[in-house]
Amino acid sequence: MSARRTKISHDDCPVREVLSRIGDKWSILIVAVLRDGSMRFNELRRSIDAISQRMLTLTLRGLERDGLVTRTNDPRDRRAVLVQLTAAGRKLLARLLPGYFAAVTRMMQPLNKTERTTLVTLLQKIQQGLATEAAPADTALASAKL
Repeated sequence: MSARRTKISHDDCPVREVLSRIGDKWSILIVAVLRDGSMRFNELRRSIDAISQRMLTLTLRGLERDGLVTRTNDPRDRRAVLVQLTAAGRKLLARLLPGYFAAVTRMMQPLNKTERTTLVTLLQKIQQGLATEAAPADTALASAKL
């Protein structure tokens, strides 16, 4: 007797909804960087290597739309924008990521910017090497992002 499987449409899948909100390349990184408090837009951009101003703006708009961050004018300089986590953003960070970010922060603290960039490059090369050596059945697993 086989078990009957329930079909779930893409629109009704709660996992898909969560991943669409935070599953892109930059969202989780932005949330993690904002964990210590508000930052000016340009300060945030400088703290995340390789993100363009446009991509940061688009990602922040999405995070703001989803209620994870707020953007407000800096009271000291009306031309500057402050970005900070909302209660929902802090809750997300507290529930999903504490162990991961604590470990990454501890590992990366002693490294300067050049060393961090070198480490990321080396990890990407290792990932690519694993993907090319993997058996066809393991290709999807090996090509997952680090």
